[in-house]
Amino acid sequence: MEQEQNNNQNEFKDRILFWIKENKLKIIFSFIFLLTILIILIAKNIHEKKQNNLISEKYIQAGLLLSKGEKEKSLKVFEEIIKSKNKFYSVLALNSILEKKLTEDKEKILNFFEKIEDLNIEKNQKDLVMFKKALYLIKNSNSNAGNALLEYLIKSDSELKFQAEEILDK
Repeated sequence: MEQEQNNNQNEFKDRILFWIKENKLKIIFSFIFLLTILIILIAKNIHEKKQNNLISEKYIQAGLLLSKGEKEKSLKVFEEIIKSKNKFYSVLALNSILEKKLTEDKEKILNFFEKIEDLNIEKNQKDLVMFKKALYLIKNSNSNAGNALLEYLIKSDSELKFQAEEILDK
């Protein structure tokens, strides 16, 4: 009985060794392929972190320029941040431009809104951007488009539904 079990184990080991010998190239290429993918993913992650750090430094720089009263330079840096399509800092840059009234060019601001809306951000964050866009449009003599955005937020059952309804009721 014991000898039969040893034979089965040896036979199993022989099958595994035979399979490994037969598929040696496939195993090596698979290992190299997986290792390459791992290295690419790590490199991509490092690159994204560096880019995020650069964008955060630009955001701080724009804030410092703004505090010095250099609105034009600050606006240019905020524009660069929006163009970078960073999910976090692009939204903050747009908010800063709107709050500090860095530009009066309506087309430029609407273009910024479009770039932010094209980002792959969470639904509640996208709804907030749409809400701000609606308020901006209403404030700047385009109440039809602003009301349409508010209607969309209400119909899409957004977290901002109550606020949108309040504004439309006034």
